Amino acid sequence: MSNNGTSKLKAVIFDFDGVIVDSEPLHYRAFQEVLKPEGIQFSFSEYMDYYIGFDDRDAFKEAFKLAGKDLGESGLSGLIRSKSITFEAIVRKGIKAFPGAKTLVRDLASRGIPLAIASGALKDEIILILEKLSLISFFKTIVSADQVKKSKPDPETYVVALQKLREQLNDRELNPALCVAIEDTPAGIKSARGAGLKV
Repeated sequence: MSNNGTSKLKAVIFDFDGVIVDSEPLHYRAFQEVLKPEGIQFSFSEYMDYYIGFDDRDAFKEAFKLAGKDLGESGLSGLIRSKSITFEAIVRKGIKAFPGAKTLVRDLASRGIPLAIASGALKDEIILILEKLSLISFFKTIVSADQVKKSKPDPETYVVALQKLREQLNDRELNPALCVAIEDTPAGIKSARGAGLKV
């Protein structure tokens, strides 16, 4: 991007899983471990085809729906907790950033461009991974699945991220058209565009 282009860029909002870290295989493993006692299993290709854009809440609902099984709110809450604990244990064994991701984050930050995360992951999971990758200090704004009512492809995640950036920057007029979202799924792209961002 030219210096002229960079000066017009007001903020960059990153998706998390599949953009900063290759965590989808780890999420898949955690889902499989938690769903096995429920008699529900699916292949990694099915996970990538059907579940990739969902947060945990909607992924569990979809898995039970496709299996023709009932899932109440208490059961759903328990599964989300179990998956979070399982995922954390997997992450603590080691995780890597995508090639170039850390360099991009540091380069943008060095140019004074505010950075945010708008993700379908849980906040504790995002913070854990950012700390392990030594990237936590670059993101003052993090919007996660547990902070919104509707997950991607609904635009709420990016709308909330923009609101938080406006507060952080003390810029009520922050124009979403001058912000860029970095996404890897159709649901995420639809969400960001719905909030008025370039993708």
